[in-house]
Amino acid sequence: MTLSPELLLHGYSIGIFPMAEHREDPEIFWVDPKLRGVFPLDGFHISRSLARRLRRQDYRITINRAFEAVVDGCADRSETWINAELRSHYLTLHQRGDAHSLEVWDGHQLIGGVYGVVLGAAFFGESMFSRRRDASKLALAYLTDRLVQTGFQLFDTQFLTPHLASLGAIEIPRSDYHAMLANAVTSQAEFCVPLDQSPQGVIQRITQTS
Repeated sequence: MTLSPELLLHGYSIGIFPMAEHREDPEIFWVDPKLRGVFPLDGFHISRSLARRLRRQDYRITINRAFEAVVDGCADRSETWINAELRSHYLTLHQRGDAHSLEVWDGHQLIGGVYGVVLGAAFFGESMFSRRRDASKLALAYLTDRLVQTGFQLFDTQFLTPHLASLGAIEIPRSDYHAMLANAVTSQAEFCVPLDQSPQGVIQRITQTS
């Protein structure tokens, strides 16, 4: 099977996603978990410490300013599922407007980010990275707020990790995920629009601070 950007999008549309075993493995396989990780868009959890971090505003948030660098940051670890072919396809999807990144900066230094694929009103979160404490949490908070403000219905995280669970992500059965997916991909949302990105606005829109 020859992978292509079109086949990637089709896979996402039917609830599966691609992975490689590691960076140097040329083989790509499709994954369809029995339990799927998702972020309820009205249930992001911001702790008091993260709320304080948000309000400090010693960082800068951008959209699609450094997509390639975000993908490479996500792959810059000892074990990664992003091989060269997947990297190339995600860059192509970004150039076509089907994949997006959110970056966290300290001055001119990229300290964290997250990227994913968009179909209709579904955002498929692929990976994130952090080079500074709380940078990935900041990225996920601002990403969730953007999805809320722009009318997205589904924020897919693929798997549930302890880190994601601490921020409010949950697992749902495959059948429930496919039902949510069917509604989301046939709806419309616009990722790339100017938005209110004030920390207080983010906190108020996406969570109950606890």
